[in-house]
Amino acid sequence: MANGRRSLALVLGSIAAAGLGLAACGDSGTPVAEPPTAGPSDGDTRSGGSGGSESRQQHAKASLEGKTVVLDPGHNGGPLKGGQVFVGNGYKACDTSGTSTNAGYSEHAFTWDTAKRLQKVLQEQGAKVVLTRQDDKGSGPCVDERAAIGNKNKADAVISIHADGAAPGGRGFHVIKPKLVKGLNDGIVAPSSKLGDAVRDAYKSGTGMPYATYLGDDGITVRDDLGGLNLSKVPKIFIETGNMRNKTDAAKLSDPEFRQRMAVAMATGLTRYLKGK
Repeated sequence: MANGRRSLALVLGSIAAAGLGLAACGDSGTPVAEPPTAGPSDGDTRSGGSGGSESRQQHAKASLEGKTVVLDPGHNGGPLKGGQVFVGNGYKACDTSGTSTNAGYSEHAFTWDTAKRLQKVLQEQGAKVVLTRQDDKGSGPCVDERAAIGNKNKADAVISIHADGAAPGGRGFHVIKPKLVKGLNDGIVAPSSKLGDAVRDAYKSGTGMPYATYLGDDGITVRDDLGGLNLSKVPKIFIETGNMRNKTDAAKLSDPEFRQRMAVAMATGLTRYLKGK
């Protein structure tokens, strides 16, 4: 036993002399490996983790920088102004009262709430957003004034938000594009058509709402009797987001969470159009 101990001492001495060290041991006597040097994790700024995410967020916020969007919440919460205004090829009422669900949720309240939601989404992407009315209590503006607001602001896009009051059996949404009125809206018909297609596709995808079953073709109608479209000098469309007289549509339009989905979907369509200009 003494000889064995001396032999072990000699071996250890030789190892020490050679400049080598022994790994620490655990309770089992098995050598414990040295922990590896920590490398950058997915969230480490050295690897671009959080930095990359932050950069993407900044890019998303700035994606509409320099763009101006005018939102027109249809109708208003105050008394009608009354009277007729010239819409380029005839006369129309200054404004109308709009419709409502059978439960009494008004179109003007719906369009105001949805426009405010859409405004926030667009502003978060860096867009300048102008509303044609500042609250849901006052009267007006008239339809010709609403068109003038888009023109004055040299908007890159204008969307007038509405909800239909069609027969209860019909449901779904449709986008209204301007029809050519020669000498009046010649320059905006083509870009407005592209805007309408982009919003229609994004709205259907984002909300799951079907195309209107009671009019239009694949969610599109074309009109030349709307002052907002006839008098516009910038790309503009209307969207009838659903039928307030239809039980299924009315339930969706009355739901704040669904209105948020509508706003996000419309923002997606507007963004696709604006970034493709």
